[in-house]
Amino acid sequence: MRVEQKSWRDPVLIGTTIPLAAIMLLFFIVPLVMTTVLSFQTTKFYRLSWTWDLNIWMEVFAKPHYWVIMTRTVSMALICVVLSVLVAFPVAYALATRLKALQNHVKILIVFAFLTDAVLKTFGWVLVLDKNGVLNWLLAHLGIGPDAVNILFTPTATMIGMVYNLAVYPMFTIYLSLARIDRDLQLAAYDAGASRLRAFFEVTLPLSKPGLYSGAVLVFVLSLGVFLEPKVMGGGTAPMAAELIRQSFETRVNWPLGAALTLVLIIIGALSLMIAAAVAFRSNRLAGSAAK
Repeated sequence: MRVEQKSWRDPVLIGTTIPLAAIMLLFFIVPLVMTTVLSFQTTKFYRLSWTWDLNIWMEVFAKPHYWVIMTRTVSMALICVVLSVLVAFPVAYALATRLKALQNHVKILIVFAFLTDAVLKTFGWVLVLDKNGVLNWLLAHLGIGPDAVNILFTPTATMIGMVYNLAVYPMFTIYLSLARIDRDLQLAAYDAGASRLRAFFEVTLPLSKPGLYSGAVLVFVLSLGVFLEPKVMGGGTAPMAAELIRQSFETRVNWPLGAALTLVLIIIGALSLMIAAAVAFRSNRLAGSAAK
């Protein structure tokens, strides 16, 4: 098979990359540069003052309050990733292996729930978890006390809302990886004497890692910017980075501070993803060398 070398001067290659480059420049690079420039300004009497100094950045690094919220945001995002994958993997596995006859119907139900407005879904959970809500009503009729569940307006309720809204992403990415696994590989493992559990951990799970990793990345990135769940289900008792940034822009009318906090969150997210990618690359390389 002949591999044709492409040059960046190839008109076809240039024509196919220009639209993507233009979109990235217009909707990512330009806003990022504007946000960076804004972080070096100050406000005076609630109006933007073009001063070009480091006062805002000194304030960000001098106040531990900001870093407590950033740490909480990253911690909640990591927990959400783990829980979302644990919820999504069994569903994706069942769709790919056990529910083939019903998988289209189940997919439609999942997509329908996914496309439902996030505000409605989040407030729906408030009706369920409230002291006088559906869950306590049901438990009371089962004889487990009138106020057995009291987690609304706590970080636990926030996490429930985050997992509920974000678990669908790894559900579909893992399903796509599982659906592409050659069934003959699993049968070969059975013929070699492997049990179903061993075949799962040595064949199915390693081959599903691309979908698992991509779903985890999606959940982590989206978790860093969650807004509704901490505000509605958490009651604002444990605010996360998105709420802090919103308050900086709207309540305090301090756009440079909001821009600086946005950049801090972007940098934290990028560094976290780089570390995760390095760990995944190292594990894959070690697995490949062990297989040789």
